[in-house]
Amino acid sequence: MPTLSRRHPAAIALLIMLGLFVTGTAYAAVAPQDAEATVASASADDVANGKKLFVANCATCHGANGLGVDQVGPSLAGVGAASVDFQMGTGRMPMTEPGVQAQPDLQVKFTEEEISDVAAYVATLGPGPAIPDSEYTDGSQGDPGKGGQIFRVNCAMCHNSAGAGGALTRGKDAPAVTGVSGKHIYEAMVTGPQSMPVFNDTNLTPDNKRDVIAYIEAQQEAGNPGGNPLGSLGPVPEGLFAWTIGLGLLVGFAVWLGQKSA
Repeated sequence: MPTLSRRHPAAIALLIMLGLFVTGTAYAAVAPQDAEATVASASADDVANGKKLFVANCATCHGANGLGVDQVGPSLAGVGAASVDFQMGTGRMPMTEPGVQAQPDLQVKFTEEEISDVAAYVATLGPGPAIPDSEYTDGSQGDPGKGGQIFRVNCAMCHNSAGAGGALTRGKDAPAVTGVSGKHIYEAMVTGPQSMPVFNDTNLTPDNKRDVIAYIEAQQEAGNPGGNPLGSLGPVPEGLFAWTIGLGLLVGFAVWLGQKSA
């Protein structure tokens, strides 16, 4: 009888490697591409100028090569141009002082061109989300009703349903999203700054993100027809107002009646 040939010990490992290769290739072929990839790449001059600005203003914390400094600033490899545009465009970077969370500043320290150049340089450190196309940051083209549903499911637990923000743990907070430009809202969703999760195009499509922007802008336009919003923080400040003002008035009225009857 013919003897059965033994399987080579490396056969299983080769089969696993082949399976991983085929799976990765198939996923790369069918996976949705980020809308930001349509943005034109920056020129070599933009990158060179961005590197000069980076070394002069950012290298102290993030290192001269952008790979971070231990216990000072994180590596920027792979954060993408969108992260730089958000952080610098909202005045969060450079940070005015060390803290658990970078706070926005209305006094943005760089021009749009300078921010664009720094973003172009950081984008060369590793692949990451690019600055979004204006097509997806224009809330007027979105559906605020659908955006409200998305926002309440994914965002309201931190930013509250009115987008007024709220407190987080360890001294951090979720900032108000009203009054923020559509571009920066989109960039926050794709980069996940600080405690915020990342919403890439797989779990929220570019159209979904535009709908969220439309909802936030609709909230701003609606205003507060019911009167003072009390911070738009829901029943807590309303209850506090009822107890301190309403109950105080009732006690005062009771005292007045007692004195009148005496």
